[in-house]
Parts: sequence; C-alpha cells; structure tokens
Amino acid sequence: MAPRILTLANQKGGVGKTTTAINLATALAAIGERVLIIDLDPQGNASTGLGIARAGREVSSYDLLVGEAGIAQSAVMTSVPNVAIIPSTMDLLGVELTIAARADRAFRLREALKSINELTIAGSPVTYVLIDCPPSLNLLTVNSLVAADAVLVPLQCEFFALEGLSQLLQTIEQIRSTLNPRLSIQGVVMTMFDKRNNLSEQVLQDVRQEMGDLVYDTVIPRNVRLSEAPSYGKPALLYDLKCAGSQAYLRLATEVIRRERRLNAA
Repeated sequence: MAPRILTLANQKGGVGKTTTAINLATALAAIGERVLIIDLDPQGNASTGLGIARAGREVSSYDLLVGEAGIAQSAVMTSVPNVAIIPSTMDLLGVELTIAARADRAFRLREALKSINELTIAGSPVTYVLIDCPPSLNLLTVNSLVAADAVLVPLQCEFFALEGLSQLLQTIEQIRSTLNPRLSIQGVVMTMFDKRNNLSEQVLQDVRQEMGDLVYDTVIPRNVRLSEAPSYGKPALLYDLKCAGSQAYLRLATEVIRRERRLNAA
C-alpha cells in the first residue's frame, strides 16, 4: 500500500510545528510505523532536531523539488530507528525562483513522491510521510498540500489561534477545490498548553467549539524537555521518554493511527 502523506502546516511561526513533526514521527516509529520526514522549511530545524549536521546535507529537499535527485537519493537515516529524513538547506530560499516559471510548479513534490517505493526503511516500505512546512503560505507549502492526503494543524494555545486558523482553512479549501480534491484535515493538535493559565483553557474550549471532532483529544503541554531536546539533536522521546511532552506525543500517534484506520474502514 502507498504510504499516508501528512502535511504539518500553519502559516504562523512558533506553534510547535517542527517539534510535532519530529516527535510524532518518533512516536509513530515506536509503535511499528516506518516514517519519512520531508523538511521543507529553509530554516532546517527538523533536520537539526534529528541530528543531521548542515555539513552532511549533501542532497536536500531542494534537489528533490528541482528534479536533481529522487526520494531514495535524498533521504538519510536518522539515529531514530525506523525514521528517515530528507533534510533542508538554505537553497530552499531560492526554489520559488527556480521553479516559478514551470507549469507544474505546484506539483513538484507530488511528482517526486511517486518514487516513494524506491525507499525502504529497515528493509520495508515507508508507511507514513510527514512534511514539515515553512511558517508561511508560499509555494513550498502549496507543494506540500498538493502532495498530501491530509493536513495536521498544530495550533498554539494563545489568543490569536483561531484567527490564524481561519486563513489556513481557506487555503486548504482552495487547494482542495483546484489542485488536490482528496485533501482532508487529519486533525488539529493544540500545543504549548499551560494548565496554570486560564487563557490556555479558554482557547482550547474555543477551538473545540469551532472545530468539533477535528481537534485531537491529546493536548501537548508546554514542557521544558520538549524545548531542550533539539539542542541535543534528539527528539524528546529519546531525550526523556518519561516527560509529559513525550508521553503526549505517544498518545497523539495512537490517535493519528486510529483516525487513519477509521478513514480506511469508511
């Protein structure tokens, strides 16, 4: 079977998108999935957070998008069992200029992913692809949405959360109606929740009221260990499995798989 392709998108920065990509991938791998992360953010934080040094990123997601390398040539294994990544470099800052004149500029990633079966992890096919987008609604994000089966939206528990979400939902609807009719919303995950803060609880309730069952039951807490882990080139689940953040991502992975199975059964 083809792997499920999930895009992690939010045009707002600092919402825990890359942290979610890294730790959700690790949690999925821990329960038996084989996961490829595609780092589409020029900042390359997902690559750094998984211990891929900048000097070692000889082939990157830029090469994949411009057609100079395939999936198997671009992917590198990480220190996390069953997790590979196509790393990012600063070259991505210029990718829009490189492909803007091409008629298929919005479909570059979708075309590249047609060769996903050439990549195996631990001798077996990839079962999940997670795409970490930049914090903007640019051509890189459009490529990820066109290539994806579903969108996973990390949303910070703060005052302007719903305002940013409405803009993203409009973009998703535009992509669905024009470029990718199969695109759906896998779910909205609330991040950086502080139980000591009444505002966090209020935002959580507002988003649940607005989005209903699309909001995951799992809420990712504000957690020091989640923040520390990337500086060691590790996901939090390897840095401190018992911390509240790691345990939350394990629960989130279970929810994601449960939703996928329910979708397949339908």
